[in-house]
Amino acid sequence: MSRTLIPHTLAAMLAASTAHAEVPRVAVDIAPVQSLVARVMAGLGAPDLIVAQGASPHEYSLRPSEAQALQDADLVFWIGPDLTPWLGDAVTSLAGDASVTALLQAEGTLVLAIREGALFDAHDHGEEAGHDDHADHADHADHADHSDHADHSDHAGDDAHSDHGHDHGASDPHAWLSPENAAHWLDVIAARLSAVDPANAATYGANALAGQAEIAALSGEIDALLAPVRGGRFVVFHDAYQYFENSFDMPAAGSITLSDASDPSPARIAEVQGRIRADSISCVLAEPQFNPGLVATVLDGTQAQTGVLDPLGSDLAPGPGLYPNLLRNMATTLAGCL
Repeated sequence: MSRTLIPHTLAAMLAASTAHAEVPRVAVDIAPVQSLVARVMAGLGAPDLIVAQGASPHEYSLRPSEAQALQDADLVFWIGPDLTPWLGDAVTSLAGDASVTALLQAEGTLVLAIREGALFDAHDHGEEAGHDDHADHADHADHADHSDHADHSDHAGDDAHSDHGHDHGASDPHAWLSPENAAHWLDVIAARLSAVDPANAATYGANALAGQAEIAALSGEIDALLAPVRGGRFVVFHDAYQYFENSFDMPAAGSITLSDASDPSPARIAEVQGRIRADSISCVLAEPQFNPGLVATVLDGTQAQTGVLDPLGSDLAPGPGLYPNLLRNMATTLAGCL
């Protein structure tokens, strides 16, 4: 009996070892996306993060290790050129054989238009932009999807760093702050991984389902946390949060600056200060790596409280837990400020 069992046992061990060895190398742009991909890859591997935590994704110089991660990648997941216009050229030149997915363009993604003004009306979330022309993204994950490079190669040649890339299209790129998008992207990520690594497709699918259940529970937790302050009036540092506002019915009254790249004009500061005084705004939110003096200027002469929102989770440990902790921290800060 042992003579028949041993070969079967060895075969099973070799098969398991082979499946693990063939787990693809994955590179991602920002920490929240890395967190979602890490959730889908849990137990099999971990994706490489390209944009270091604490850095602005809108303009960035790759370190050698990050360039190497792109060069070694079998798959690349990124938000797209609206967030990181400089990354398109790097992906094309370094990850030319990789399957590349721009999540902002994945079919089924909620995409909101950029708000240009300093002041927002309630529920002024722009129009949703559909991506029917990318309808094959979710169903044809086995394609390398180099159409992303062809479609957006002109972005990197533009004035890629003016206003930190916010003028590269009408779409607001901060779409990861929608838990609905994040849950949908888990399916997209699992499909892409399964296409290049079918031996582990069941694990990717199960991990995506578990991640979606966690996001659903988190959304309920955040709803309950924000319920007592819903209707409170607040101003954000720059207009990065409308996906979160849209998901939890917490509209901001305005932003100090359109972009995190440049200081607002005196006229814009005056406009925001006027709204704070006229509408009894109770909270003005800063961001960790940007000019605190601007927030102090806006707060001058008002009774508003302040807090710090971080849309990238710069101070959180990378990995599957970063995304839920990011949203939870944002909700806790907002509730405390209001």
